[in-house]
Amino acid sequence: MWLVRPARPDDLDQILDIAGAQCARLSSTLPRQSEALARKIEHSLASFRGDTLDGEPPRFLFVLENTDTGGVDGTAAIDARAGNGQPFYNYRRDALIHASHELGVSRRVEVLYPSHGLTDHTLLCSFSIRNELRDTNAFELLSRSRLLFIAEHREWFSSRVVVEIQGVQTETGNVPFWDSLGRHFFNMDFETADQYSGMLSKTFIAELMPPNPVYVTLLSLAAQKALGQAHQLTLPNLELLKREGFQAGSYLDIFDAGPVLEARTDTLHTVVTSRRKTLHASHEDSGDVCLISAGDGEGFRCTLTPVAESLDDQLKVPVKTWQILGKTAGDPVRIAPL
Repeated sequence: MWLVRPARPDDLDQILDIAGAQCARLSSTLPRQSEALARKIEHSLASFRGDTLDGEPPRFLFVLENTDTGGVDGTAAIDARAGNGQPFYNYRRDALIHASHELGVSRRVEVLYPSHGLTDHTLLCSFSIRNELRDTNAFELLSRSRLLFIAEHREWFSSRVVVEIQGVQTETGNVPFWDSLGRHFFNMDFETADQYSGMLSKTFIAELMPPNPVYVTLLSLAAQKALGQAHQLTLPNLELLKREGFQAGSYLDIFDAGPVLEARTDTLHTVVTSRRKTLHASHEDSGDVCLISAGDGEGFRCTLTPVAESLDDQLKVPVKTWQILGKTAGDPVRIAPL
């Protein structure tokens, strides 16, 4: 069975392996350096316990565990406040009208404005999963388990949630938007800049990126075509998020111009349709498969299980599901349809 739970220090090597295995095709906000990742795991565990230091916003890191092997096969995270106390940078897509009455010319010109308007919204991030699991229910479990966690700990999160979707990258690893704009100011390739983004604070973005609006017509044609377009390998996650109620707005990722999805937290499909139930036993493995979560904070667990419901809000699931969740009869759980 598959289980989503908080990341632990002994998961570090397996998380590094997952992050490193996909770096050639997909970027990640997970640091690919042991010390930085260890600090992220420590901060996450403190966040689950509700005792982060110096007023740092909570950041939660989850892993997907194969309970049959004990192996970690995916990661997903939530930053309670995008930017984590610092500006969260994006480009805002807008337009200007350039007109001359004398010449009788009027032209609409697309412009990218540096912005941190999404700062302090809740951010879904660090989604990584082994490639062979992308077409399985484990993929949906890993992504949506975060929304069950938000539903159960609603007071920890903001009224809006955002997700950055990775932008276009060619088969040879080139990133058209980065190559046309960012590279000229950072003097480094996309992968290096992306790794710094996962390891360091985001102040280096403000220090190096141009503070003025960028006229889209000055970018390469490949970069212009890439604006707001998602990387081919992110399309399954993009479609899943759209089913949840996320929509692309006017914001773009500052590195690769991928779309930034936005939604109101209380209208997300999983948040709206999830229900709290009381756990009871079933002697059969039959019924509709649902996501089921239990536990507060550090004790949070989420898995997939067949369920049978009674009229009095009792939820009957196989005993092996109890064991994976670490719960017993009479304990509260939260479920959502798959």
